[in-house]
Amino acid sequence: MNWKLNFFRKNNTQPKAKKSKTREWVDALVFALVASTVIRGLLFSAYAIPSGSMEGTQLPGDYLFVSKISYGPRIAITPIAFPFTEPVVGGVKTYWGGIQLPYMRLPGFSSPQKGDIVVFNKPDEAGPEYNIPIDERTTLIKRCQATPGDVLTIINSQVYINGKPMANAPKAQTSYAVVTDGAELNPQMLADMRITVRQQFSANTFEMIIPGEQMAAFKSIANIKGVQPIVQPAGVYDAEIFPHNDHFKWNMDNYGPLKMPAKGWTIALNDSTFALYRRAIEMYENNTVDVKGKDIYINGKKASTYTFKMDYYWMMGDNRHDSLDSRFWGYVPEDHIIGKAKVTWLSTDSTKNLLNGGIRWDRLLRPIN
Repeated sequence: MNWKLNFFRKNNTQPKAKKSKTREWVDALVFALVASTVIRGLLFSAYAIPSGSMEGTQLPGDYLFVSKISYGPRIAITPIAFPFTEPVVGGVKTYWGGIQLPYMRLPGFSSPQKGDIVVFNKPDEAGPEYNIPIDERTTLIKRCQATPGDVLTIINSQVYINGKPMANAPKAQTSYAVVTDGAELNPQMLADMRITVRQQFSANTFEMIIPGEQMAAFKSIANIKGVQPIVQPAGVYDAEIFPHNDHFKWNMDNYGPLKMPAKGWTIALNDSTFALYRRAIEMYENNTVDVKGKDIYINGKKASTYTFKMDYYWMMGDNRHDSLDSRFWGYVPEDHIIGKAKVTWLSTDSTKNLLNGGIRWDRLLRPIN
């Protein structure tokens, strides 16, 4: 009995082989890669704002932390990809689309809510002409306006949800027709006031996007003679606006009513509903759709109704006349949603030197709402 105890004690007290410096570095790098991949894949990621579609809530040059656990982390659909890279670098794909997993999402704290600023993959790239997996499509950031089952209407640029006006973002922007006395406006002044000149109609008439907090100061400038909001009138058809069908004479300022699809919602298929929901049925829910005369066939079977498999959302930019959003490409399916924008951790101004005003210090570590 003592012999056995001594035998085991001898083995247990043997010193472990010391790792080489190279092995220690390799282990540390592997651990860092695994940890960062888990954090980035399941907890949060960093994203940059490339355009002005969310001005003045978010600005080009803002860098954001996006929470993936808010809505539940989406499991990678394209699992074989180089981590921490864009989908395409130098014209070369950084992922392999040969393996694509079905959509799955871990539990989160909630689903996207009206008013949330949401990061998602661009639904407009769902067509076969793009051939891009869902999680490798262009990343966008917009504000959620409508959730599954909501009826959205836009009247004279005001969004209504289920018949009630939706609160506008505190720093929402739109465009104005500006009339001057013909004298040239100071470009530096416009830049300092963050005013964008979209187009010039005549020698003294412009379309400009003007932040609300700058409006009073802008109107007080001596050579400004008039400022009026630009609103496309109701009944004027815009072919660029979803569903791109002249039976729906909608435009970016007067739109709808349109009901958001919800998981389990069944619609009767007719000319109107098919025009509004065909893209979701065919592109996002992966059905084969065919039309023969007045009959609609889904997956080879004649269909008079359709039941949706996913929830859908409506996303719009706060800079309403400078945003390509759901008004142009329709609903955002739940499988395209990445997470909720939470914090602006860095903000840079590309028009200025980093050492001389290039960093917007007042926006560092700023909560997003």
